[in-house]
Amino acid sequence: MNVSQRFKLCHCVFVSLLLCNSRVDAQDFAPLPTTTARAGDTPEKIELGKKLFFDPRLSATGTVSCNSCHNLMEGGDDGRPTSMGVDGLTGPRNAPTVWNSVFQSSQFWDGRAATLAEQAMGPMVADVEMGMTGHDQVITRIKGIPDYADEFERIFGRVGALTIENAVDAIAAFERTLITPDSDFDRFLAGDQSAISDKAIRGMELFESIGCTECHSGPALNNWTGPDDVAEFVDFPRDADSPIVDRYDLVSDLGRQQVTGDESDAHLFKVPVLRNITLTAPYMHNGKVPSLAEACRVMASTQLDEELTDEEVSELIAFLSTLEGRFPEISLPRLPSRSGESVIDPIPTPANETHPN
Repeated sequence: MNVSQRFKLCHCVFVSLLLCNSRVDAQDFAPLPTTTARAGDTPEKIELGKKLFFDPRLSATGTVSCNSCHNLMEGGDDGRPTSMGVDGLTGPRNAPTVWNSVFQSSQFWDGRAATLAEQAMGPMVADVEMGMTGHDQVITRIKGIPDYADEFERIFGRVGALTIENAVDAIAAFERTLITPDSDFDRFLAGDQSAISDKAIRGMELFESIGCTECHSGPALNNWTGPDDVAEFVDFPRDADSPIVDRYDLVSDLGRQQVTGDESDAHLFKVPVLRNITLTAPYMHNGKVPSLAEACRVMASTQLDEELTDEEVSELIAFLSTLEGRFPEISLPRLPSRSGESVIDPIPTPANETHPN
């Protein structure tokens, strides 16, 4: 037996011993990747994307930015049942977290965007979100800020680089940095058996044994395994006769059918990332489930035909709490401005109305 063969044998024996000594089989899971950068994601492009992500001037009223509904200072959502856009308008769905959204094969609850860049285009021209009349208006607004125009040309290397395609490309490059690895669970998966509590381990075992991993497996616990994955959608609610369905109005939203028009797509939704799930209440596509404990009961009842005890719910939450990862340090960007002149059109005052002093 040569040195290489001995090394392989010793390695196999070591891995076998490690698995035998492990207190639980966690084969349905994997550590979260520590980088998702793509070729061309330069620091300059990422910084430009961060500015655009935080800039409310990309909305019609100058009041709503990407960060308004996907708050990076917290769970990457807005903590509301449904998000509030320009003029106080609200949409029909809960804002998914932007943290770890790169670990998805489609975006939005109904999967109508295939990529982060495509997703970034949507809210800008949605009347209940950022309210612009078209992407040409978005670009005209950005072009009205000279430093932005210069920055686009410098980063993309050509005159006339300020386009909607390059704008969302930069936003997507920034969003690819919004990942939260190195959670307690990641350290547990790496072999540190003391990284999570016995109660959390029981919760993980329950999570696997009752069938949650049918949809929630892999590094982000949404069945994602890599960037080439084909988007998958799941029936929700699976058991429409569950008493919980009416309580939280889970069937009025037709889900993916509203995108495809195909009746076979009724009530199909993207499986959400469960990383940092403790930070993103309220829950479900309509944001009507107020707590994580209740969300566990809803999913068990409607998807798995299981009724959980209070202790089982507590154990599941202990496990889900281990999915809170390490958030990167993000400094607020200094947004470029236009000297002495606003880029937001003033709201016209009716002839018979005066403003108080």
